[in-house]
Amino acid sequence: MEKFKFDILGITSSHSNIGSFTLVLGEPDGRRRLPIVIGAVEAQAIMMEIENIKPHRPMTHDLLYTICDKFNVDLIEVNIVEMKEAVFFARMKFNKNGIEHEIDARPSDAIAVAVRFRVPIYVYEKVFRDSGIEIKENEDANFEETDNNPIMPEFQASPSSNVSKPDQITAIKQQMEEAIQNEDYELAAQLRDKLTQLEQN
Repeated sequence: MEKFKFDILGITSSHSNIGSFTLVLGEPDGRRRLPIVIGAVEAQAIMMEIENIKPHRPMTHDLLYTICDKFNVDLIEVNIVEMKEAVFFARMKFNKNGIEHEIDARPSDAIAVAVRFRVPIYVYEKVFRDSGIEIKENEDANFEETDNNPIMPEFQASPSSNVSKPDQITAIKQQMEEAIQNEDYELAAQLRDKLTQLEQN
């Protein structure tokens, strides 16, 4: 299955889920983004490694890295392979004595380990088609973590409202474009899910 390399562009606090964070993956020199909501512990584990902050005692992901290193197990790559009911699934590909092994994992854990091994992160094309966001050429392609990104109001109309379905779809698409322009990838992902649900009904 076709897959593409994505890098970590940033992590920002979640507007809708207190205590959660949004991890934004993006193609190198590209305009495709994949926002993933992750927990605070995993966000901390990823950022500490990126910022080269070493804890006094090893965290869980540090421990896994050390165990693999001691037993000559190499992590080759991390693949984000599927999304079901708004939940992402990842596979970690390891090598032990020339034999490859794949292990199911949460993307947040897999990425926290990947940054320690300095290995690439790939996203399957189907996952991006279902869940990704593409920035237009006239929009800023760079992700910047900031606390003053405006929060766009969510679109509240439902299929049972007086607004026609085509008008609802148009309104959601407009709000999603505005969210992307404001680099509010979490809201853009929520609007994307609403749009998918509306189009399937």
